[in-house]
Amino acid sequence: MGPSDPQEPGDARPDGSGQQQSPAAVTGTALVERRVAAPRRPRRQASYATVAAFVLAAAGVVSFYDPPRDLLKPPFPKVAEAATVPAASPSANAFGVSGEVKVRFALPNEAVQYPLEVRGDPRALGYQWVRVGDSTSSEPVRPLAGADVVAPQKPGFYQLSLVRSAAADGATPSAVERSIVSGMTLAVLVPFSQKLGTTLNGYRIGTYVAERLKGGDHDRPEGFVQIDEPDVDLPLTTHLRLGDFVTHDRQEVWPRYAALNPRLLDKLELVLSEIASWRGDSAGADLALDVHSGFRTPLYNRTVKRSAKDSRHQYGDAADVTIDANGDGRYTLADSKLVVRAVEAVEARHPDLVGGLGLYTSKRYSTPYVHIDARGTRARWRG
Repeated sequence: MGPSDPQEPGDARPDGSGQQQSPAAVTGTALVERRVAAPRRPRRQASYATVAAFVLAAAGVVSFYDPPRDLLKPPFPKVAEAATVPAASPSANAFGVSGEVKVRFALPNEAVQYPLEVRGDPRALGYQWVRVGDSTSSEPVRPLAGADVVAPQKPGFYQLSLVRSAAADGATPSAVERSIVSGMTLAVLVPFSQKLGTTLNGYRIGTYVAERLKGGDHDRPEGFVQIDEPDVDLPLTTHLRLGDFVTHDRQEVWPRYAALNPRLLDKLELVLSEIASWRGDSAGADLALDVHSGFRTPLYNRTVKRSAKDSRHQYGDAADVTIDANGDGRYTLADSKLVVRAVEAVEARHPDLVGGLGLYTSKRYSTPYVHIDARGTRARWRG
């Protein structure tokens, strides 16, 4: 690979050293960082037609999407059916191409697709948003009329709850009348327009190129995920959590903010799945994974040596990762080369996820690592 793109080195860790830290020394000892179970092979994708909601309850299972039954195996337990509300779960095609993405993003009051499988009669159902970690809701009850729902007005993380028709007139449903849909979280973003100068609600972000060169064709995030301290362990995918993408600056302020692109989450899960398929899913081997660098604010990106001035990390569609791809308990060049192969294979099968790929092997870094992004155009380089 040639130097066809500016270098995108990993972050300095927030330990005051200014040096990129390895999750484990490159020795023969076992790694002690977070380990993730080998992902399942991605489900075979298909397009599913929307089924009309007005079906008699006696018909059995009624869903807004009706894919083949062998595909309806979402990676989470079914919700226990409430007394008057049918149990429901996100449809099999709600989890991205990889089948592993557990979060959807929307701006306040924006219509967003939330395909559901409803077990029972979906007629006259309403829906209401409940904040993650809360059991009550101040959101209005809206009629459920298909896969499109309206996001809440306030930023945060929400779960969908179904309520019976008696509550759809605006009354507050009781615990018996509500059925929480688990397995998928809606992240309501803070719009980019709420950023004032270089800060957002006291958190220093800096300035994007699009703000400095107005009128040009430059990217900028639609909005930012608002992250309170308890949110860092929120799962974004089967193997990634929100804390993996928080900027490694040392601002002692909450909430913090990050841009996140679901295309990157899908791509990373597909890469893990590709590696797992080479090792054999039946072996049940774990994949040791560390995200060195996820989202970077423009302000912080300026402090990272040899980073691209308009790094994709600023837009939430890039990550620097190390994966123990060969399972020998170390992070080595051999692992990084396998990750590169996996990225190439994923992009060949999913051209819509094409992006940048950088292999970093310099002795300046404590471990070799790979930069992966989903910028939409192909770029390759070494560092």
